[in-house]
Amino acid sequence: MLINGTPTRTIQPVADARAVDIIDQTALPHVYRILRLRTLAEVAHAIRNMQVRGAPLIGVAAAYGVALALTQRADDATLAAAIETLAATRPTAVNLRWALARLQAVLQTLPPSARADAAWREAGTLAEEDVQQCRRIAAHGLQLLRAGGEQKGRLEIMTHCNAGWLATVDYGTALAPVYAAFDAGIDVHVWVSETRPRNQGLLTAWELGRHGVPRTLIADNAAGLLLQSGHIDAVMVGADRVAANGDVANKIGTYLKALAARAAAVPFYVAAPHSTIDFACPNGAAIPIEERDADELRIVWGCDTAGRSGCLRQVTSDVAVANPAFDVTPASLVSALISERGVCAASSDALLALYPEARHV
Repeated sequence: MLINGTPTRTIQPVADARAVDIIDQTALPHVYRILRLRTLAEVAHAIRNMQVRGAPLIGVAAAYGVALALTQRADDATLAAAIETLAATRPTAVNLRWALARLQAVLQTLPPSARADAAWREAGTLAEEDVQQCRRIAAHGLQLLRAGGEQKGRLEIMTHCNAGWLATVDYGTALAPVYAAFDAGIDVHVWVSETRPRNQGLLTAWELGRHGVPRTLIADNAAGLLLQSGHIDAVMVGADRVAANGDVANKIGTYLKALAARAAAVPFYVAAPHSTIDFACPNGAAIPIEERDADELRIVWGCDTAGRSGCLRQVTSDVAVANPAFDVTPASLVSALISERGVCAASSDALLALYPEARHV
């Protein structure tokens, strides 16, 4: 995607430097900043503190973290420690463990002298695969939107959290069909919920604006009214994990939008690549829900009138806070899943029809 007219990816290996550059997403939307990561510890910090975020991007970043660790030392103990360290950073997004398992399978049979180069190659392969999968999600999702666009002059799409190109290496998942529709000349407008407390909706508004897609930011609690009043044609979200039965874990607040969409008879679509589908997880009840730091609710980050960034405490530290980062939307509320292999119902049979190799999981 484009930033100031320049094709840009969220993560890039630095040629001949044994480092990776990332967009620091904690600085957005006020400051666009590139960070260079040189060590395993820096990658783990970036994932844990959401400088990189979005399930697909977390998986690719973790792969590069392994490569950085093995660049320093490539024995069995280092490989095991790197995988353990990265796996502990974020518990809900399954792409993280999927990517680490793939790196481990490739590397553990190699002699230590060959591991670093192999790790960099495999991390690059994962990054390219992510880009191509998102392109195919865009194509499949576009067919759904194109069908809706033929019936109505302007498409009104609601989304939640950020499942655009900032959440992947490029293109995005839930927003990929929106970008494809816009580029195809379809009149499309996106209603972007804030997604508190992390406010990833601000990232969605930022990236849509860079691409020229019309968008309107709304408070999370305005979604029900918009759906109820007939303003929305479809809800499109991403996922951090899809269970084998089609249940979907996504950013907190997704479940409420699914309920409101069902009550308003508005289709609720979930876009996710195969690395987000966890066939070893039977249903949503088995998905671990990350509980994040209470200060994410107590403290608000932003800029003052002079453009200086900083934080503001909105509640005292003695107030008890619960901060679950995700919720689970039952498969029964999902109108369709959009993956790189096509569109299917949110059910175990439909998922296995798209991914028959998963019958052996």
